Amino acid sequence: MIRVTRAVTAAAALVALAAASPGAAHAQPDPGSLSRTNQTREDGNLPEGWRFTGEGAGRELIWTSSAPVPMGDARVEFYAGNRLLGRPEATPDGRAYRLKVDGTRIGSAAELRVMAGGRRLDAGANAPGGTGRLSPSTPRETPPPAHLEAQLPANPVDPGVRGGHRTVTGEYTLPSVRLPGFAAPVEMRATVVGPVGAPGKRPLALFLHGRHATCFSAAGEVTGEWPCTAGTQPIPSHQGYLRAQKLLASQGYVTVSVSANGINGQDHAAEDGGAQARSSLVRQHLARWADWAAKPTGAPAAVRATSRADLSRVLLVGHSRGGEGVNRAALDSLSRPPADQDGYRGPVRWTIRGNVLIGPTVFGQNPVPDVPSATLLPGCDGDVSDLQGQIYVDGTRGVSRGAALHSAVYMIGANHNFFNSEWTPGQAKAPADDDFWSDETPDPVCTPGAKTRLTATQQQAAGATYIAAAARLFVAGDDRVRPLLDGTGRRAPSADPARVLTHAVGAHRTPAFLPDPSVTVTGGRLCAQVHPDPSRACLPPDAGGQSPHFASWEASPEPGRDAIALNWSRAGGAVTVRPARTVSLAGSEALALRVIAPPNTTGTELDVAVVDASGRRAGLGRARVDGLPGTERTASYWGREIRVPLSAAVRAGLDLKRVKSLELTPRTGSGRAWLMDAWGWRPGTPAVRAAALPRVDIGRLTVDEGDSGTRTYRVPVRVSGQGSGQVRVFVAQPDTGELTSKTVTVRQGSSGIDVPMVVRGNTRYGYDVSQEVFVKAVRGAVVGSHRGGVTARNDDAMPGLTVAPVAGDVTEGKPLTWRVTLSEAADADVSAGIEFLPVAAGGPELSTADVDRTWLEENFGEVPESALPLSGMEMGFLSVYVPAGEAAVDISVPTVADAAREPTESLRARLNTFDESGEPLPGPELTGTVRDAS
Repeated sequence: MIRVTRAVTAAAALVALAAASPGAAHAQPDPGSLSRTNQTREDGNLPEGWRFTGEGAGRELIWTSSAPVPMGDARVEFYAGNRLLGRPEATPDGRAYRLKVDGTRIGSAAELRVMAGGRRLDAGANAPGGTGRLSPSTPRETPPPAHLEAQLPANPVDPGVRGGHRTVTGEYTLPSVRLPGFAAPVEMRATVVGPVGAPGKRPLALFLHGRHATCFSAAGEVTGEWPCTAGTQPIPSHQGYLRAQKLLASQGYVTVSVSANGINGQDHAAEDGGAQARSSLVRQHLARWADWAAKPTGAPAAVRATSRADLSRVLLVGHSRGGEGVNRAALDSLSRPPADQDGYRGPVRWTIRGNVLIGPTVFGQNPVPDVPSATLLPGCDGDVSDLQGQIYVDGTRGVSRGAALHSAVYMIGANHNFFNSEWTPGQAKAPADDDFWSDETPDPVCTPGAKTRLTATQQQAAGATYIAAAARLFVAGDDRVRPLLDGTGRRAPSADPARVLTHAVGAHRTPAFLPDPSVTVTGGRLCAQVHPDPSRACLPPDAGGQSPHFASWEASPEPGRDAIALNWSRAGGAVTVRPARTVSLAGSEALALRVIAPPNTTGTELDVAVVDASGRRAGLGRARVDGLPGTERTASYWGREIRVPLSAAVRAGLDLKRVKSLELTPRTGSGRAWLMDAWGWRPGTPAVRAAALPRVDIGRLTVDEGDSGTRTYRVPVRVSGQGSGQVRVFVAQPDTGELTSKTVTVRQGSSGIDVPMVVRGNTRYGYDVSQEVFVKAVRGAVVGSHRGGVTARNDDAMPGLTVAPVAGDVTEGKPLTWRVTLSEAADADVSAGIEFLPVAAGGPELSTADVDRTWLEENFGEVPESALPLSGMEMGFLSVYVPAGEAAVDISVPTVADAAREPTESLRARLNTFDESGEPLPGPELTGTVRDAS
């Protein structure tokens, strides 16, 4: 059996020889996929750029990009169709990505995809710079964008207007800190902008940038390493928010923007993407500010130059992964994380009043429910392009008391990078780019120059304005700016010409119609926000875009996330939504609904009515919902907030304490829409008091499998805090990959989460086996570390390999063949590498002209224009596999016959194995002779 795969390219070789890092992603098994025993056929059927390879500890799936993939905030993920295989690790040059597959099955080779934030990175036009999205069908032709709506009415108070305080700017650098799981220390560096001479202590706003390249050289090269090597210097990403900092400082805020290059350069190995490390870094800085507030004489000069900070009034602003970092910092300030995970062990001497999250990631999908937030969603985000930050709004529903306002701020025409001037071409000190990708077809919404696309200066002005709006509402308590954030439909003129739309949950909203399986729907259908079955999913495969509300997570399908789909072909057919119990709208002024209309559609009209328990019905009015400008490259299926007054229901004598159903009647001829939820609404911003909630953190236990018998281990779960609550636990079975889920009650001292794993010992070399567990808050609880499990580590040495000729002396046209034999069979594929060496004494050597051209292309990726000795081929290395359960394989080099007279030629090679770090271990040599046939 021949087991030779394509030779690695220079970039992929870095992957094939790299050691698996702690926390490296692993493929999830698929019981219905191709088996490993036909791997040669699998490799031959793989799409361009894909290949299997291996290194001592196991088999890997590798994808190599035709161009470097820029370092960004979205995680790169491998999919088979709509099924997540895992999250690969990147080479330093951003070209190749590897996923350890642990001997599991992958699935149909034709369905392999590389995704990042909803954007497809592989496959021709969909490569970096392309437009593809995860969809099992061919996307439909992109329609032209809708006409831009008129600007909203101006809010009476504009938070983007500069204040009256003079400002001062400076920097501080403190000793670096050690964070758990990170080998290199992380810098403590920050830019401070604050008011001069402002009376009393001033509120503090802390900024945290996202995951960006870390170092650059004078020649314009950028890297993701840390610390920066000689000839390079750190990219000053923390200096990119000066516009927003200066605006806040003029209004009386002390601001500090902290550097996180040390985390960006190391978070590829962190299971949570670095969220806990970023939280630790934020709280390290806050602890210093608390020290300086108590003893200003010990503060750095940049801190002493500004007004004193009030640590009881803190706003956190996080961009991209920095958004997830400040969300975790807010959680960790309310409830302690596990000590072994945390890089800050001191007391909490601050109060976080609110968060601003800019194009954030939310890998854990566990937002802090009792800290108000405003999430900026850039409509032309080319990095976190699925706009998963929407979950910071949707994911808070029903978790806690619901008093905190959580706002989504959709900014049409904004991209991911330009909120940070150090990530903006023409403004940055290091090389920078526009993250929105374009190919030969301009995008009518997001290509620079489109009427919907913002310039960098316009985007930065709008971003600063809405950061200031959140500060004024959450920290200063000025309710006059609430209409800018809560879906009322007002604009801040300082953000012009940006079109900014908002909706919200929380504050004075009363839950009314929240779709879940207990809700009865007639005339429409209850749909799953995340589901692999198109007939059950909310958004059809041919939708031509994405919905931020339906951003995927670790599990698919994912129970607990539903919406209501409306699809009509004529006006007048009502869709009725009836909860399992009556709901109360008493005390509310209006019914607020979040409704999604397809992008670029206008004039969708719905009549809204409610019915009480006695059968009285009242029409509340007609609402119009327009879609956002969007294309297949954007996430524009986004819920617009519409409000209809309840005055008609009061006049009709309805019992608003016992409302049994909601009716939505389309008045346009045909169309589609989705109801996210509906709430009783009244104005105002209530005071927020954090509830005492239990906190769940999932850990990972790694054990040796042992030589015999069975042992049962349990996933480590830590429950802290007070009270009891519910979480949903997902378990991936190690043998099939099947996901099961259940809702459990947790309380301190009794986790309620018991996931046993049976480990069977043996003396055969095999793969590590993991049982993965994910958890998400449902009600009355919060989650820190959302992912963990038990990993049974192979503790048996790889069998020895020997090689012997089967056909080592052949006439040209016949294959040279050797047999690689194991000292004993293994439970995992055993991998090795064939390295071609120069022939001893410099004799005639087999060249690229003497072997099959197709074999060369498959194994080296290209055929040199002129003949080269095989030992002279760049990366002259072949991967060899002995399949699990087998004792030997044959490997061949196919030669070709020609009419030319040639001397006898030789081949010399060495069979290398690999140590645990991935370094090659020289093994036995093999030789071959090819004689002329003429």
